[in-house]
Formats: sequence, structure tokens, C-alpha cells
Amino acid sequence: MDAANRVIKNTGFLYAKMAITVFVSLYTTRLLLSSLGAIDFGIFNVVGGIIAMLGFLDAAMAGATQRFMSIAEGEGKPEKKKAIFNISIILHLAIAIVLGLVLLIIGYFFFNGILNIPDDRVYAAKVVYGSMIISTMLTVMTVPYEAVLNSHENMLYYAIVGVVESFLKLAVAFIVVYALQDKLIVYGVLMAVISLLVMAIMRIYCHRRYEECIIAPRRYWNKSLMRQMTGFAGWNLLNNASRMISQYGLGIVLNNFFGAILNAAQGIANQISGQLMAFSNTMIKAVSPMIAKSEGAGEREKMLNASLLSAKYGYLLFAIFAVPFLLETPYIMEIWLEEVPDWAVLFVRLQLILLLVEQLTLMVGRSVEVQGDIKVYFALQSFLNILPIVLTYLFFSFGFPPYYLYIIWILVGGIISGSVCVYFAKLKCGLKFSDFMYKVFYPSVIPTIGMLITGAILVHWLEESFLRLLFVIGITTISFVIIVYTTMAKNEKSMIISLIKLLKKKIFK
Repeated sequence: MDAANRVIKNTGFLYAKMAITVFVSLYTTRLLLSSLGAIDFGIFNVVGGIIAMLGFLDAAMAGATQRFMSIAEGEGKPEKKKAIFNISIILHLAIAIVLGLVLLIIGYFFFNGILNIPDDRVYAAKVVYGSMIISTMLTVMTVPYEAVLNSHENMLYYAIVGVVESFLKLAVAFIVVYALQDKLIVYGVLMAVISLLVMAIMRIYCHRRYEECIIAPRRYWNKSLMRQMTGFAGWNLLNNASRMISQYGLGIVLNNFFGAILNAAQGIANQISGQLMAFSNTMIKAVSPMIAKSEGAGEREKMLNASLLSAKYGYLLFAIFAVPFLLETPYIMEIWLEEVPDWAVLFVRLQLILLLVEQLTLMVGRSVEVQGDIKVYFALQSFLNILPIVLTYLFFSFGFPPYYLYIIWILVGGIISGSVCVYFAKLKCGLKFSDFMYKVFYPSVIPTIGMLITGAILVHWLEESFLRLLFVIGITTISFVIIVYTTMAKNEKSMIISLIKLLKKKIFK
């Protein structure tokens, strides 16, 4: 019950952070667009986008560090945590330096023939690019401190830092509005300053609060641990890189056969699915440290149960928003966009189906990762990440319509990749296939079917309108909650009842 309370509390902190930062970032974007102008704002996004593409490297190392930190936390070995922290500091410093040099070399080519930037804005763009390099290096060097916070499940401070960072960006936007100097240069430099401040805040707090945050690489050097962490990070890097290549590669294939209009439709699908995924991703971030800690403590059964429960509830959190959107996609997109691009409605629906399928096994895959033996698993998943590009190209060459991109992606990236997750969880962690079916698959799919049937009846019988949208959201949500509760196990029901009582007590108190 303490673990469940901790997960609920951490999820609440992260949701509060998400709500604040999303609102602030939307207003910040509006301010920047009006003050910088379309050309300068576009330049910043193009230059920033080049660097953002390399974010998978940072994500790979972050995943490795957090996994080893959480495992050591579960094992209760403070000296090992100090060694992991120091090795992580060295690795991320090396990555930051290499990444900075690589970006400088890439920048030479980008500013000499690749990027299409007006001549009078090239100098400002170069200053912004240099500022973004510094910002990226500082962000990479902050990862070990984020890993420490995650391993201690200190989501409150993590959320506070995220909110402070978003308000600093808002303050920068206001400064840019009234700046007398070149606004683009001012914005780029101040964004780098924010990265420095965030790193300083995280560093000071962690060094004061956590005993493992001692920088003494000679004393805590461990060659074996270094090899393990770099090996894990390497395979994690391959998996992340293949995902990024797949995402961009499929867009290029689509563009090659059908033009930029279809890329616009795909971009809208990605944007909508990304916003809806934020709800389940927040819960997953809150529960991931507990899964790794359980494995570190040698509690394999507890780790598997936590993985299965988070897989189910992560799916349900996504489905409760995704299914009404799936049913009312044409109307919602007409409200949101003045002109809906061709194929956008179908692409959005297929993208949501893909994410629903992926969500079923996402946390099962996390259980495979935390047990450590991931070489074959990540190699196979990386192959499956790339395979849709090849198959999509072949299908388009034979004249198949654009939506086959998503059909192939659902089959390979969703169903086959998910099956591989479950198989390796059985092989490496001892997961029973029947446990997955009865604890995740059936309790997730049955409420989804109930929502779809209920919503489809309303969509069929009622005229398209805002009132119908409200009815669809309300009725599908009610049916969803009823079905989910009736299909819950007794221990889950008692846990929810206890949590509701606890929340009531705290509210009235």
C-alpha cells in the first residue's frame, strides 16, 4: 500500500507539472512568434531541430544511468551508488564534449550550403546554433542528477524544477519582446543560460540531499561497472537510434511517393498522439523506478506484478482519452484546424490504434530491460524498428495507398514487436503468458471494446455537433469506468477504495 501511495503521489506531482508547463509553453510560443516574427522563429526551430534529432543519444544514456541507479537503490548498496554516480558523471562529460565537437563540425556544413537562411540572418543563426550546442552539452551533463532524483522517486522536486524551467522560458520570452538588441540572438543566449541554471539547481540540491552525490572518480572507479553501463547504454542507444530513424525514414518514404501534403497529415497525427500519450507517459515515469528497485532487491515477482499493473493502467489512461478522439476525429479536427489536410483524419485514427497496441506491452518491455540481459532483445527490436521502412517502400513501389504505412507499422511495430516483448519477458524474467493475458490484455481490451460500441451507437444516431461530442465523451467514459471496475481483481478494488478514503481524509483534514 505504501508503494501504491507513493506511485499515486508521484503521478499527481508529474500531472501538476505537465498541466502548468503545457499552458506556459503554449503562451510562451505565442509571445515568441509575435516578437521574433515568422522568419526568425522558423530559423530557431530549424537550428534547434537539427540538435533535437540527436536527443536519442541523451535518452539512451539517461535510461542506462536511471536503470543502474534504481537497481543499486533496491539492492541497498550505498557504495555501489556512489560508483555508479561517478562513472555516470565521467560518461556524460565525455558524451557532452564529443557531442559538442560533432555539432560544431555538422554546423560547418549546415551553414555552407544545406540550410536555406536569408543572408542578413546567418550571423544570428550561427550565434543561436552555438548557444544551442552549449545548452545541449549542459543538458547532457544534468542527466546523472535526474537519474538520482528518479531512483529516489523524488518526483516533487523534479516537477518543481520543470515548472521553474518553464517559467524561466516565459520570462525570456517577455525579455525578447522588449529587447532592443537582435531578438533572435538574445533568445538563443538566454536559453543557454537557462540550461546552466537548471543544471546548477539540480546539482546543488542533489549534492546536499543524497549521499551518493560525491564527485571522486579515482576513489570510486570500477572498471567492471563501467563496462556494464557502457554496454547497456550502447544497446539502448541502438534501440533509440533505430526508433528515430524509423520515425524520420517513414516520413521521407511518404514524401518521396506522395509529396509534402501527406507529411502534413502525418505531422498532425504525430502531434495529436504525442499530446494524448502524455497522460500515460507521466504514470509510466512515476512507476519505472519502483520496477527497477524491485529487481535490484531480488523481488522478481513484485517487479513483474508492477510491470503488468503499470502496463494495464498506462494503457487505460491512454485509452480513456484516445477512444473518444478516435470516434470523433473528423469533428475535432474541423474545430481545431481551418483546413484539414487530405488523409489526416485516417492517419490520426491509425496512429492512435498503433499507440493503443504498443501501450499494451510497453511496460512489459521495461521488465526485460531492468533484468539486464538485453543484447539479443534490443538487437531484435532494433531490426523490427527499421523493417517498416523497407516494407513501406516496397508496398508503395507496387502502388499501394498511403495508409499502408500505418498498417505495416501496426503489424510490425505494434503486434510483432509486442509479441517479442512478451516472449523475452517469459524467457528472461519468468513471466507467465496467462498472467499477461488475464492481468493486462483482457482487462484492457474489454473496456476499450465497450467504449467503442457505446460511442459508435451515439455517433451513428446523433447529428454531428458539439453536444454529440460531449455525449460521446461522457457516456464512453462512464461505460469505461464501470467495465474497468467490474473486471478488476479484488485486491485492486480494495486498494482503490482505500486510496479514495485516504484522499477524502486528507482533503477534509
